[in-house]
Amino acid sequence: MRRRIKNSVGIWGFGPMATRFMPSGYHQEAVSETMEARTERAVKGLGILVDGYEYHYPGEINQKNLLKVQKILGKEHDIYAIAMGLHCIPEFGLGALTNPKKEQRDYAAKLIREAIDMCKEVGAKLIIWPGGEGYNYPFQVSYNEIWGYFIDGIQAAVEYANSKNVTVLLEHKNSEPAMKILMKDIGMTMFVINKIKEIGTDITSLKINMDWQHLIMNGEHLAEYAAVLSKENLLGHHHGNSGWGMFDDDNMVGGSYFLETIALAVELRKSEYGKNGERIGYDLFPYTENHVDAVKRSVLHWEFLDSIAQKIDLKALEDKQKNKDAVGCYEIVYKALGLDKKFIEGVYKKYSK
Repeated sequence: MRRRIKNSVGIWGFGPMATRFMPSGYHQEAVSETMEARTERAVKGLGILVDGYEYHYPGEINQKNLLKVQKILGKEHDIYAIAMGLHCIPEFGLGALTNPKKEQRDYAAKLIREAIDMCKEVGAKLIIWPGGEGYNYPFQVSYNEIWGYFIDGIQAAVEYANSKNVTVLLEHKNSEPAMKILMKDIGMTMFVINKIKEIGTDITSLKINMDWQHLIMNGEHLAEYAAVLSKENLLGHHHGNSGWGMFDDDNMVGGSYFLETIALAVELRKSEYGKNGERIGYDLFPYTENHVDAVKRSVLHWEFLDSIAQKIDLKALEDKQKNKDAVGCYEIVYKALGLDKKFIEGVYKKYSK
């Protein structure tokens, strides 16, 4: 039996849940909550269902609260990943690594180095989601200049991370907070990695974090890109969620894109994802739902969807795929969902009356 894939959850999913129409957030009980109290609430509520936690640096975790947070997590839970929270800093409204002012770019680089040092200290991976690195209007920037700043910034971060033996995970998104984010899709993320390789930087520990809703927003099929990235040895982490496909909803796993998520589970089984310690991280934004309940439901949904993937006859499916036999493929997939010979006989019996 395959060992289960371990998981983690972003602590940001337990916050006030602010939106542009409700700046103070729908969860008023979390507005004045300390990070220590938030962590304790999450740990007590989720218990053994979650292996580790993820925090943004420096807003959610920093040297002032690190030891307190670790004490609350105990030996049962780890800090699996530290994500850069540069997009939450007002000074970086025009970008951090791509800010027009050199002193701001230098400040961003300093914060990244500090986060890498913390990753080294606690044994975590570093996530760079450059949500503020981009532009809002067609004539706002010099594209070559801004891309130069961006590549230089990421390359410097990877070089420093390499010196500390820290894995860096790049995460793409097409829009928000910058309306046009530079690293907008999986292809562009692979482009960034290739550019860094061309410079001469070792990219062995530079991987990609697949945020499911970010792919869904782009029309990027989850299973396809998991397969491609696995083959290229670039798939380092997942941020599990779902949504309607038009905005970064960060809804519960399996709330939508049900079959697509099962297809993803199939590919992760085929590539033996998790054998090197990779995890499924839950990146959720429960606007009005109970925080703990939404995470629990996501964990249970993923385990259920993965159990369906386990029931699919992969050899039979691959045989049908060789001929692009869509009907045959769906017969195999739906059999795992319960559409078997007995069910079909029942349908014919119902229609014969």
